[in-house]
Amino acid sequence: MKQLIITLVFFTFFISKNAFAQSKTIEFPAEDGVTITADLYLIEDAKAPFIILFHQAGYSRGEYLEIAPKLNKLGFNCMAIDQRSGKGVNGIKNETNKSATALNKKTKYPDAIPDVEAAFNYVKNELKASKIIIWGSSYSAALVLYLGSQHPNEIAGILSFSPGEYFKIDGKEIKSYTSKIICPVFITSAKNEHDSWKGMYDMITSEKSYFLPKVKGKHGSKALWENSKENEDYWRAVTEFLKKI
Repeated sequence: MKQLIITLVFFTFFISKNAFAQSKTIEFPAEDGVTITADLYLIEDAKAPFIILFHQAGYSRGEYLEIAPKLNKLGFNCMAIDQRSGKGVNGIKNETNKSATALNKKTKYPDAIPDVEAAFNYVKNELKASKIIIWGSSYSAALVLYLGSQHPNEIAGILSFSPGEYFKIDGKEIKSYTSKIICPVFITSAKNEHDSWKGMYDMITSEKSYFLPKVKGKHGSKALWENSKENEDYWRAVTEFLKKI
């Protein structure tokens, strides 16, 4: 009996040690000198796939306070960043926006391209991630599709929550870039947003899948928050996609 208790205690410790991530806030520079603030959510396995999380309009890295720990439990390292276009959410202010404003940098949606590029380069070069997945919400859902087209051989998967033609890059719509993506792509949104991204989805020639909720759903990654009525359905779809990467 004593041996059984010791074994159970050890097993509980082992599970707890590996299920919960260490999280810390870091900073690194964008190419134009803006300081990017990010939260790292790291599990014990340094070689685990790495998901870079980008927030939606008006938000901050706080969009992923609930989401990142759940992704850790699925076996992924994560980094949630503040892009320069955003303000704050869930009590977390957007520090990258503060840095950009102090440097008189523009903070429109496409102005965040240096931020997503810097985040990708940081995870690849500094954290030495062997498998990188990128995840965007709302305007950054469009940015990750663009980023995937620019690094087709370096990105293992893309999750895009409520993308749309919110802006043009070099005079081109986002759908003109999605045909260059070669990794698996998952797109989801609120039910009434399907037409906003159908054109992008149709242009993707790599492995792809999408999820639409039965009722309303939510815009962006907050569809996964616990206060979203259909969050479990979204999570099932996300988990199924991630299993394939």
